Amino acid sequence: MEQTLKITSVLADSTRYHIYEYITKKHKEVSVQEIAEAFNIHPNVARLHLAKLEDVNMLVSETQKTGKGGRPSRLYRLSNDVIQLHFPFRDYQLLSKMAIQALMKLGEAGKQALYETGKTFGKELIKQRLAHDQIPEQLSFSEKITILQEASETAGLYLTSEYDDNEKKLYLHIFNCPFKEIALQQPQMVCHMHHAFLQGMIEVLFDKIELMELENMISGCDCCSYRAMLTK
Repeated sequence: MEQTLKITSVLADSTRYHIYEYITKKHKEVSVQEIAEAFNIHPNVARLHLAKLEDVNMLVSETQKTGKGGRPSRLYRLSNDVIQLHFPFRDYQLLSKMAIQALMKLGEAGKQALYETGKTFGKELIKQRLAHDQIPEQLSFSEKITILQEASETAGLYLTSEYDDNEKKLYLHIFNCPFKEIALQQPQMVCHMHHAFLQGMIEVLFDKIELMELENMISGCDCCSYRAMLTK
């Protein structure tokens, strides 16, 4: 409870909350100067905000020599600690582990059930983002990508995308996996479900799709990357 109070106190400051949000979407380390410029605040104020986020283990930092002499700069990045706030306490990770292990005991049938469920939830997530009068076939490509990114963010997936118009390939990069802690223990099952989840999301927006995983952060990559063969 003491740690929970500390976290809520730290995030109660709107500037500090937005700094943390900025770093979660940055996908790389940030410096005090970068934060100061991004939020139009004095470097000393930025340093104080970053220090408070580090005090509650939401960020970690390390010094980096500039190679130009003088004081080494300090770089901040997201901590690997999971921050969860529940009143009263609820252990959803434990529930997830129990559900995954139960499905594993069913063999291929359990794996297929998890795949189909993930795909269904992915489709539903996109449909919830569509306005009542929006029809995917009538949306522009950029509108579809915006919906995909906004829906991903509501699910805790900080997704970036790039489209190769010549090859008709959409590349997706996900830097924050909301299932990471469970995936570390059951990578095959969870990543299989995650792939289906994304497949379901994209299928609602595009007519034809073939989604292929290129990189996986559970294997040590910086992000999970996918390539989608599709038509606009």
